[in-house]
Amino acid sequence: MYLRSDHVETDLRVLRQLIRENPLGLFTTAIASSSYPFLQSSHIPFVLDIEDESSETELGRLRAHMARANPQSKAIIDEIKQRQAAGDSNPTTLRQDVLIMFTSSVQHYVTPKFYTATKPATGKVVGTWNYAAVQVYGKATFYVDANAEETADFLDSQIDDLSSFNERVTMGYTGEGSRPKPWQVSDAPAAYINMKKKAIIGFEVKIERMEGKFKMDQEVGDGDADGVITGFSELGTEIGTKMASLVEERRELKKQKKASKAGE
Repeated sequence: MYLRSDHVETDLRVLRQLIRENPLGLFTTAIASSSYPFLQSSHIPFVLDIEDESSETELGRLRAHMARANPQSKAIIDEIKQRQAAGDSNPTTLRQDVLIMFTSSVQHYVTPKFYTATKPATGKVVGTWNYAAVQVYGKATFYVDANAEETADFLDSQIDDLSSFNERVTMGYTGEGSRPKPWQVSDAPAAYINMKKKAIIGFEVKIERMEGKFKMDQEVGDGDADGVITGFSELGTEIGTKMASLVEERRELKKQKKASKAGE
């Protein structure tokens, strides 16, 4: 990830929030195989586990599951089987790091027309794209043996936690007041859930590095930033309003950091 100083975000608490607000990650593996592509990616929703939410250093782990029929899963299973046959002491953890990318839903094209200070003065403006994203790197351990108790236990916990998070947080189904009650895995027939579990594999990623950026026009002057904020606001759309707010928020944050640094 290109981390320009104007755009980089190092606060892990902020990066965790972006992941939880946008839990559908792009999961990428690099596995040498004669049957499947070396690089494979899948869009997968994740659960982020953190012991201390106030910690500024804890990276935590990510949990997820994916279809056993997915070619990416097949490459992973083949790799595990080959290493088991070779007597590897830890065959279910991939040797190569995996990469998971999370992108904020608040992102948008920025027309040069929004740069109302520079465009009239010099015309030296081009279109760009404002967005926020987090990239996670770490070691992935897989649960692929459908008959193993540890696989069943992992998948039970994973499915319950993922469903609960998305029912309560993503959907807002808390059961409080007029809000509907959340759907629970136990609402479905046990035999049906057991059948579905056999069609998936589970995995967890011990996070070793987390990088994030908020590219929100922090590098432009106040005149152009004002134009971007006004331009997004005048789109009259929900995403336009959110973009305007985020550009303003990031501009003020940059000013605060600059003032704090000057006072040191």
